[in-house]
Amino acid sequence: MTKDSVTQDIDAATAHAWSALGGAPESARLVTYVPAPDVLPSRLPVRQLARASVGVCSLAAAELVARRSGGRMPPVRVHEAAVGAAFVSERLLRIDGRTWSPFAPLSSFWPTADGWVRTHANYPHHRARLLSALGIPDDGDDDGALRERLAQELRTCPARWVQETVYEAGGLAVAVAEPGPGRWPLIESRPVTGGEGTASGRRLPEGDTSLPAQGVRVLDLTRVIAGPVATRTLGLLGADVLRVDPPLLPEDPKAHADTGFGKRSTRLDLGDPADPAVFDGLLDSADVVVLGYRADSLDRYGLAPDTLSARHPGLIVARLDAWGWTGPWRERRGFDSLVQAAKGIALVERGADGRPGVLPAQALDHSTGYLLAAAVLRALTGRQCDGAGRQLRLSLAGTASWLMRDLRPEPASDRAEENDPEVWMAETASPYGRLRYVRSPVDYEGGPGDWAGPPSMWGTDPARWL
Repeated sequence: MTKDSVTQDIDAATAHAWSALGGAPESARLVTYVPAPDVLPSRLPVRQLARASVGVCSLAAAELVARRSGGRMPPVRVHEAAVGAAFVSERLLRIDGRTWSPFAPLSSFWPTADGWVRTHANYPHHRARLLSALGIPDDGDDDGALRERLAQELRTCPARWVQETVYEAGGLAVAVAEPGPGRWPLIESRPVTGGEGTASGRRLPEGDTSLPAQGVRVLDLTRVIAGPVATRTLGLLGADVLRVDPPLLPEDPKAHADTGFGKRSTRLDLGDPADPAVFDGLLDSADVVVLGYRADSLDRYGLAPDTLSARHPGLIVARLDAWGWTGPWRERRGFDSLVQAAKGIALVERGADGRPGVLPAQALDHSTGYLLAAAVLRALTGRQCDGAGRQLRLSLAGTASWLMRDLRPEPASDRAEENDPEVWMAETASPYGRLRYVRSPVDYEGGPGDWAGPPSMWGTDPARWL
């Protein structure tokens, strides 16, 4: 690798994201990229989106290292090939040599009477609600026969009727739409002052450390990809991350084998008389809580952001959702594939046959995950200075806006790194079997090269801090 093969100027996408995070503009000069122009090929500038998200996450980690150690900010050097592998980590993961498709048979694009819809039925309850809403009995047919019955039904229905009918039944389907005029913020952050000096508002110990989040306690109330990517990144960087799930909503074990690195996993029922006291005990000494459920859906458990900030001064409350924090869809469930369809990405990426297309990865999820981790790291740096907590908000819709409206393609470098995903993978034994997995692309001088250990089995760890 020669010096000429590394980007030297400030990358526009990186500068944009770093500014959205509130970072000092001159710090963006510390980020360089090792190009691999053939990763994540698409019409939209997904490569720039992906590398900038990882770049600012790496830079936020370097900044916190410098703040805690009293030293200089270490330089950041991100390999685009590593980023490309990380953005499809769920596809590359092998468990005892086996891979799998991240999408279930009923999760797809379907032609309707007046357009297309995109469905999401990866979880059994979403599959059941989709079929029930459309009057299709799930009577044991094989997947091929059930797909054909679903296709026949959808061909006779208007796309928006399907969208609203399935939504009312608690399922997931959206009409495929043209790009619209709306814009959503990439990152929202505000300090919450008062109560400095409590346990959860403490400044982190300072001294020589290469792990910026060492000693940070993170409660992870997220599922699927974006939130778990953020929290596994915080775990890589030294945080004690405890994921908390409700007992009756099991996680796909393959998904957890991918995103469970760097954290432990427990189950608590916040509607049970005993478990809220356990959860409150965890909150009392937490530094960060990450919420990945629909807006306001956890408020009835006392987890509204303002309530959390008032009860736990200094706490960093980071929230993530699909559709943004205002507007008629703020309460709707959503996934990356659905946001791509509803925000116009699927039609920008459509094929020659007119069928809607997809990005080369769940790029909204992964990018938002690294941005969320970056926002938490910057909030921790801010708290070291002023003792204040922070409230953070990100959404897949905001990341989609960034991709479609603020990023521009760039010419390919004539010097590039070979794009071989296997170079960025490692192996370990785990409770799930032998894992071959993608290492984190987050990279700064002196930083960790891999997680300290494999994921534990979902939901089996005690509900306590280390």
